[in-house]
Amino acid sequence: MIGGNDRRILRDLAKRQLELASSPQMQKLREDWKLHGEFSHSGRPMILIETASFKQDILPSLLRCEGLEARALEEELHLNVVNHTLFGDDTIVRDYLPVSPHCFFVPFDIDIKREHADGGAGLGHQFVPVVKDLHEDFHRLGKSRFGIDRESTQLGCDYKSDILGDILPARLVGSCLYTCPTMSIVHIMHMEDMFTAMYDYPDLFHRMMRMLTEDYLEYFDFLEAERALLPTFDECHLGQGSYCFNNELPRKTDGLKTTDLWGYIDSQESSGVSPEMFIEFIAPYYRRMTERYGLLSYGCCEAVDPIWDCFLSKLGNLRKLSISSWCNEEFMGERLQGRKIVYMRKPSPNLLGVGANLDEDAVNAHIERTVKAAGGCNLEIVQRDVYKISNTPDKVRRYVELIRNCCEMHKY
Repeated sequence: MIGGNDRRILRDLAKRQLELASSPQMQKLREDWKLHGEFSHSGRPMILIETASFKQDILPSLLRCEGLEARALEEELHLNVVNHTLFGDDTIVRDYLPVSPHCFFVPFDIDIKREHADGGAGLGHQFVPVVKDLHEDFHRLGKSRFGIDRESTQLGCDYKSDILGDILPARLVGSCLYTCPTMSIVHIMHMEDMFTAMYDYPDLFHRMMRMLTEDYLEYFDFLEAERALLPTFDECHLGQGSYCFNNELPRKTDGLKTTDLWGYIDSQESSGVSPEMFIEFIAPYYRRMTERYGLLSYGCCEAVDPIWDCFLSKLGNLRKLSISSWCNEEFMGERLQGRKIVYMRKPSPNLLGVGANLDEDAVNAHIERTVKAAGGCNLEIVQRDVYKISNTPDKVRRYVELIRNCCEMHKY
């Protein structure tokens, strides 16, 4: 129960969020995102900073609530606006409080176990393998468990509505369909064991991938039958910190199929295998899953250029492609030039996350290379995987300014 001074603090923050969300500047930003999602020639590069990973360097000095329950909601309200107020990036401030349906999918019905550094307090961790030898341990792979917790979803809406609903309504919102099969496998077996299983037990590896693929497709059928899908055509969350703005998916809100939605998939864990092995062991299953998406966003930190010609270029619904620090930027710029696929650049997190002072020369050189490589592409710059900013929010704002200046200098 939240009352007294904590409630007043939360309601004042909600009023501030509503004020920002209703501002002319925010309306203009939404229009910019629409142009970007429509691949309009009058659009501009969009810039996003993923803040949650370094929130410990921002929030403590802002929090004023005393109760633990109140502080959790206060933290959420601050995170809703700090990108705009502190950093000036292209994050949208909403005039509502989003609540995502509590759907779950547990691959192979195996609960993931982690061991964390520093007695559980550290960021570093490793997964505890359940499958060590695919032949000996295959029996441990069960049918994936999935479902919807409608009760907890409703409780989440009611909780926010009770405190802030007359200012910021709680709203059920959709997000992209999210499937990362190779990540699911590495969560239950070491990456080295996954690689050797492809060589030692190719038939069993295919069987494992088929099992997981069939379970995901059954889960999609379940979500459709339960009418649990929500539209993803605007400012809904899309994997990798981006938004779902587009002019291709239907605007309807009921009776949705998975082919009416955005989907996300990656395969960072298979970066250590050749393109030929990817095509043999990964691509057939990824192709089946991505065919169930309306539009596709692909990739995280893996280099996508090795599998562009043989796989990614053949996915007709691909609209956003991660260009990470391990990608050949120039190669991908040539391939994506003039295509309706966003060149979603992920700059090196070292630029922002190392040291208290920004190396502006290094930032300018890094972004200039991106802008030149992505000429003729629809550019989106998403900074992710920064875990510390040395308690210097001004450094992040300056970083965003440098990116904007570089894009404008090169008339992007």
